[in-house]
Amino acid sequence: MLSRVADTIYWLARYMERTQAMLQVIRIHYQASQDSPYDFSWRPVLYSYGHLSAEELTATEGDTARVLAHLILDKHNDASAYNNVLQARENARSAQDHITRDVWQCLNDYYHAIRSEEIAQQIRYGDPMSGIDALMRHGLVFTGAVQNTMPRDEGYGYLTMGGLLERALQTTDVLRLRWASAPTPSSNSLDAPELRYLLQSLFGHELYLKTYRGNFNPDSVLQFVLHNSHFAHSLSSCLNRLSWYFERLRADSLPESYERLEFMVGRLANHVKYSSVEAARPDQLNEFLLETRRELLDIAVAFGKYYFGRS
Repeated sequence: MLSRVADTIYWLARYMERTQAMLQVIRIHYQASQDSPYDFSWRPVLYSYGHLSAEELTATEGDTARVLAHLILDKHNDASAYNNVLQARENARSAQDHITRDVWQCLNDYYHAIRSEEIAQQIRYGDPMSGIDALMRHGLVFTGAVQNTMPRDEGYGYLTMGGLLERALQTTDVLRLRWASAPTPSSNSLDAPELRYLLQSLFGHELYLKTYRGNFNPDSVLQFVLHNSHFAHSLSSCLNRLSWYFERLRADSLPESYERLEFMVGRLANHVKYSSVEAARPDQLNEFLLETRRELLDIAVAFGKYYFGRS
């Protein structure tokens, strides 16, 4: 496969994974705003996805309708869901010979949905949850099309690795975004809303309830998000599967390029596996997450350099 095509497919997956992750964060944050309207701020989410100046952020954070439109629909916000879907569609257009017709059709439908007047009206003036849910269903259909129609060839490997790398980054960012408001480890309440919102933001609430019988203990939540091998969004799960798919590239890789990436991915997977961070030490957790994020970005840069021909 040409490096240009591999790069295009890899970024297609990253944009789609990023879109689904940010829509879920926005969805749960909006839900939290309805539960606690007097003790709520959009500032953390705008920091992550808003790309606003300090003055613009202050002027925007208190207006929920304006925030949602900026994060989801704004064509001038490079990080908006609209621009992520647009970029994914353009990448798919460039690689149509290497993806199935169903995958292309899903992306095209998603693009037309997110720019439709109906979705815009729901998000700006109606029921934002319905509009967000409608968009997220398009993301689920895309994932189903990839899983059920794409051949398990080299292109599928790059598509999957792009999604897994982005998912690991999003898990790291969501954990940093929400953990600042989590209760201290001495809180053993079965109804800890901050921890519930964190798990819901990562699509892990239901599995956590089944695993821990509904006990919202900060240390258990932290271990679940970092290490649970059955949780598709845990850091360990993402890195282990990234390593597995990367190993399949060995035969089609230059030995030096493969060895460099193999070392970086393996080192980070072991770093996460053997980490001993505790909920009682938020400074240690924040340092661990920042270091993990830096290493994930280093892996992304190395992919670009050694596999996609980017300097």
